[in-house]
Amino acid sequence: MPESRGRSKPAYTPPPTKRPPKRDLVNPTWWVPVMVGLMVVGLIWTAAFYITGQQYPIPALGRWNIGIGFGMMIVGFGMTTRWR
Repeated sequence: MPESRGRSKPAYTPPPTKRPPKRDLVNPTWWVPVMVGLMVVGLIWTAAFYITGQQYPIPALGRWNIGIGFGMMIVGFGMTTRWR
């Protein structure tokens, strides 16, 4: 019975390189200024509330000023998790 011929193929074929989508490589240019700005403004907002004896930035809100200040800081820190 005749033998079949073997196929010749290269010894090693490297896998194709995978590149992440271009949108995941860098953040928009506004990302870092907004992130830092939110953290700084939140800190200033909270500090102003305590330093002025709970009269500023918005007297009508009362202690909700603390929530606003900490909310801005939390959003800024949350943005750091997506910073590339």
